[in-house]
Amino acid sequence: MSEQTLTEPVITVTEDAAKQVGVVRSNEPENGDKTLRIFVEEGGCSGLQYGMVFDEKRDKDHAVEFFGETVLVDEFSANYLQGAVVDYHDDLNGAGFKIKNPNAKQSCGCGNSFET
Repeated sequence: MSEQTLTEPVITVTEDAAKQVGVVRSNEPENGDKTLRIFVEEGGCSGLQYGMVFDEKRDKDHAVEFFGETVLVDEFSANYLQGAVVDYHDDLNGAGFKIKNPNAKQSCGCGNSFET
């Protein structure tokens, strides 16, 4: 397998997000040996949407590690996620992963869909 080497990581994962990935993995034993993949696909109300799934590493994936957790991003998604920050919030407005993406010109209210 080839591994992409970049001077800057495609995305940044905060400590809170990395800890939550570990919590989710521990609650889903079937994903214990898999890695979190963050991706972009067509869909959503703004044209593109984010997705997350536990998966196996593939050729040409970008693999970045933060706080002991590795995250995979495929080449297509890397074009849209370059410079994005993945965080996790658990507050009065609800709990969940949030992606702050400098490439998104417009996002919908749910925060899962965006336009470049």
